[in-house]
Amino acid sequence: MTALDPAALLARDALARLDRWEPADEEQAALAAEYRAFVRGDGGSGARADAVRRDGGPQHLTASCFVLSPDLDRVLLCFHRKGQFWVQVGGHIEPGDTTLAGAAYREAREESGLDDLVPFDPDPEPSTDPDDGPGAEHQAVAPAAPVDVHRHDLAAAFGTCRTHWDVGFVAFADPDARTAVSDESEDVAWFPVDALPAGTPDDFPVRLATVLAEVRHRRRA
Repeated sequence: MTALDPAALLARDALARLDRWEPADEEQAALAAEYRAFVRGDGGSGARADAVRRDGGPQHLTASCFVLSPDLDRVLLCFHRKGQFWVQVGGHIEPGDTTLAGAAYREAREESGLDDLVPFDPDPEPSTDPDDGPGAEHQAVAPAAPVDVHRHDLAAAFGTCRTHWDVGFVAFADPDARTAVSDESEDVAWFPVDALPAGTPDDFPVRLATVLAEVRHRRRA
């Protein structure tokens, strides 16, 4: 039996997460439907591997992580070297990534230097209870849903990439923990969510507010 392409498996994971998500925000719900169609492709029912590959075309999925303080009062941002703006950590899916959420958390660790990130909605663990029967540890579990989708076009500084279909997740961290700047950023710092720095993308304050509302909604559910 031929093993599936890792990118195909990751595309399936991405589609499963998008299928599971029921956004509280109507605009996010409509955009998430467009994401599902993009991952499936024109008239397709499965997931396209090229949708998650960095070299799969000028448009592809990316993974972001909104690193927040547990009380939701502060957000960690990096000053992006290419874009020259303050933004959440995140980036391209890499060949070693096995899940979309895992890609987001890896990017967060690499770009912030924070190792002790706590996912807001971690993936459930497969069953290890012997009463569940043989093979239960290999059965599929429903993956954690994202908190945000954001599609944006890119400037020429980003090379062959033209459109990023970004999928956002949330992790919590201690604002007093030591951070480190990566090669892709010029700075990384915490900011109050209601006092963001100058130099964020124009729509970032609205995007962050929508993410915070989604987190609060799911905490109440």
